[in-house]
Amino acid sequence: MSKKKKHFSLLLTSVIALTMALSGCGGNNNNNAAATNAPSTNTGTNAGNATAEPAKSEKPVELIWYTIGAPQKDLDKVLEEVNKYTMEKINVKLDMKMIDFGDYTQKMQVMVASGEPMDILFTCSWAFDYVQNARKGAFMQLDDLLDKYGQGIKQAIDPAFLEGSKVDGHNYAIPANKELPAQEVYRFNKALLDKYKLDISGVKSLESLEPLLKTIKENEPDITPYAMVKDYMPVMPFDYIIEKMPMAVYMDTKDYKVVDILETQELKDALKTVRKFYQAGYISPEVATTTSVDDLYKSGKWFTDRAATQPLADNLWSASYGYPVVSTPASEPYIYNWSVMGSMQAISANSEHPEKAMEFLNLLNTDPVLRNMIDSGIEGVHYEKISDNMIKNLPESKNYDMPTFSLGNIMINYLNEGDPENKWEEFKKFNDAGINAPLLGFNFDATKVANEIAAVQNVKEEFWAPLMTGSVDPDKYLPKAIEKFKAAGLDKIIAEAQSQLDAWKAANNK
Repeated sequence: MSKKKKHFSLLLTSVIALTMALSGCGGNNNNNAAATNAPSTNTGTNAGNATAEPAKSEKPVELIWYTIGAPQKDLDKVLEEVNKYTMEKINVKLDMKMIDFGDYTQKMQVMVASGEPMDILFTCSWAFDYVQNARKGAFMQLDDLLDKYGQGIKQAIDPAFLEGSKVDGHNYAIPANKELPAQEVYRFNKALLDKYKLDISGVKSLESLEPLLKTIKENEPDITPYAMVKDYMPVMPFDYIIEKMPMAVYMDTKDYKVVDILETQELKDALKTVRKFYQAGYISPEVATTTSVDDLYKSGKWFTDRAATQPLADNLWSASYGYPVVSTPASEPYIYNWSVMGSMQAISANSEHPEKAMEFLNLLNTDPVLRNMIDSGIEGVHYEKISDNMIKNLPESKNYDMPTFSLGNIMINYLNEGDPENKWEEFKKFNDAGINAPLLGFNFDATKVANEIAAVQNVKEEFWAPLMTGSVDPDKYLPKAIEKFKAAGLDKIIAEAQSQLDAWKAANNK
């Protein structure tokens, strides 16, 4: 799979909170940036050496790094080259262990609980939950380490990432410098738009899609008008206490009142619309059990869907699918807790080398040579340079196809062939345009209602997918769902959330 395909597929996962970053850029002539930004090697047992090039007699410090993604065939080959570089720079040798997306949370929970040796580990809002594990003591508090060994990080990444990812006032992980806001778009298969001369400028809401879907349904029997999966949820004017759980505040809130979204008119109206689409045949009848529509994307037999975007996403989607894809906004670009925390590297509370771990993270986020080697592999084997800051993938890249978004500062990555020169400037503009969601900085502590959260999750498993995808009649099933959620303890959770939110609001002069 090409690098562009890799980046695209990860962008798609943002729809279910895989807040994504795609292809990379940036080498320019800044290969010596690490020498300027990297901290001293004056740490631990190697305290006598503070130069960028440690004495050859020193034994390298081995860091164990657990990260997310399918294990790669050429990982050991690439690490051999990476370690030559990191040993020269900071006397560090990496042992990187990759765990596939679907297994990561469960396996990390077991290994952390058992005290498995590790130094650096991937965490985020959607896998091996950052806030929850920071509060459990799984991660080291990084405030002092950042000040002493992470000044390059502070200079390199958008300050909003570090500020927005604090838990109870402290940093426990280093966020990837990537797209900061989360924005949903409706995407379209451009060939079908052109064929029927359909205009998407008027598409501003779910309801406004209806005439376009009707045209496709009536004229293209082999096309799925709206490609949807079971995790679908309508775009709603809410900032959620816990993602995809039925408690939230309104985006324009002034009083920060927590509401049960299932009892709001906005959700009731959206469910009626989705139900109408389902009954009209615009959505697959199996949607409530559908986990992937990749076959539709590969065949081009879809008309529209919804996805999380970022700058130049249309180009990436089009390159990945092999046919033109265009999009139009479905929401504003809001900065949420989960988008700020969408990709992070923590240092284990049990790490034997926390200073060296922070030195490595500083180098990873400031040195284009290291960042691009870990991301794209070995020059001449996995890619070739076609300019100072642009690369072209070679056939062997299929053996080293890393998830770019999970590996740190994407804005020092090389451009991929075909990327515009101003790609990272566009990212910065996108980040600057982000609107702070009302709950940005608030992290709900569910300790007191853990049993109720588990019970509510069980009810959600029963009702959520059928209701949200239009597979059942909301007039009949929504009242049943509300009743069961209340019986499971949703009101108690909301009361606890309201109490914490009121205290946070007062403390932050909201």
